[in-house]
Amino acid sequence: MTAQILTRAVTIIGSDDDAVASARTLAAEFAVDAAERDLNRILPAAEIDALSAAGLFAITVPREYGGADVRASTVSEVFRLLATADPNIAQIPHSHFVYVNLLRLTATSRQREQLFGEILSGGRLANAQSERASKTVRDINTTLKPIGSGGFVLQGTKYYCTGSLFADRIPVLARLDDPNHVAGLEEGEYVAYVPATTPGVTVEDDWDALGQRLTASGTVRLNDVQIAAEWVVPRNPAFDQPHSYGAFAQLLHAAIDVGIARGALDEAATFVNTKSRPWYEAEVEHAASDPLVIQRFGELSVEVAAAESVLRTAGERLDRALAMPHEQSATEASIAVATAKILGEKASIAASSALFEVSGTRSAAAELNLSRHWRNARTHTLHDPIRWKYQHIGRHALSGTAPPRSAVI
Repeated sequence: MTAQILTRAVTIIGSDDDAVASARTLAAEFAVDAAERDLNRILPAAEIDALSAAGLFAITVPREYGGADVRASTVSEVFRLLATADPNIAQIPHSHFVYVNLLRLTATSRQREQLFGEILSGGRLANAQSERASKTVRDINTTLKPIGSGGFVLQGTKYYCTGSLFADRIPVLARLDDPNHVAGLEEGEYVAYVPATTPGVTVEDDWDALGQRLTASGTVRLNDVQIAAEWVVPRNPAFDQPHSYGAFAQLLHAAIDVGIARGALDEAATFVNTKSRPWYEAEVEHAASDPLVIQRFGELSVEVAAAESVLRTAGERLDRALAMPHEQSATEASIAVATAKILGEKASIAASSALFEVSGTRSAAAELNLSRHWRNARTHTLHDPIRWKYQHIGRHALSGTAPPRSAVI
């Protein structure tokens, strides 16, 4: 039930500013070939290795374990920068940071010491969480059964396992199947941090979607996978008290959407300035001088800037909630993050669609692959419906009702 975890030569980032600077440098590099990678389905293995080497996977490891322990708002900015360049690369480490956060909340000190040490040595996490056969996304059929002296066996199939092809450990969400209480654990959901090379683990590169094509979000099959109890972490306690566990995960999703919006708007501006022809009725020399095009860019710029501003505010609210956790601060953070998610989704879809409107017929050429912005926006924003975020925001505005303690708010 043990497997060797790969270690890598990595930089240890020491501050929030260093994390953002590193992400900005890498994002500029990743943007160069983003269209080609998507067009030809070239998985970003080298780019993910570069993120590891730069130390960005370890930036939330607590200081007492040797990490930079950067603020949530800093992680959000790292994701936004990466998503502006290539949202596939931004989404791949999303689950890594969520499951590092779970370790902070519910793991034992021994588990933290071991797993944080692996992450500081370049270890990467993914996820095996979602299922297709269950009634709703919250229902989990994958089982975790005790098999004797401190061990368990996992059985199930997971889908949409983002980043699984690049992971050293795959955190698997499972429900405890122990009617006789052999393991002495409370009923509920647990996450097993399974080494990707464990016998019985099969990672399939079968992700075939409209957008976010390169996130390695394929299938993970678990066939009698044995895992030691030391790598099993309870999930339910993360929701037992004001925690902002869900708000942190959602903040990073919002940052991806906002990054997509900025990337689409920037590419539209470049195209109009360098390739678009002016419409003859405008009677101007350049497309960028068309007053109707200027008007549209003004509208889009305001929408994207508003999403960016609200994202920053949400990050700051979450920073405060994590520093001083209580019901009010957690509620304020969740509402702010939900607002950012709504505006990010709307801005990403609007900007990526309007790119063609303002750029003209030439922008539809398949070889340019400008459609990737809209495809990525439309696919990523399906992650969880904003219509329910409006509900939670509305209830809070009308009656002060706090949103539920959930992974999606």
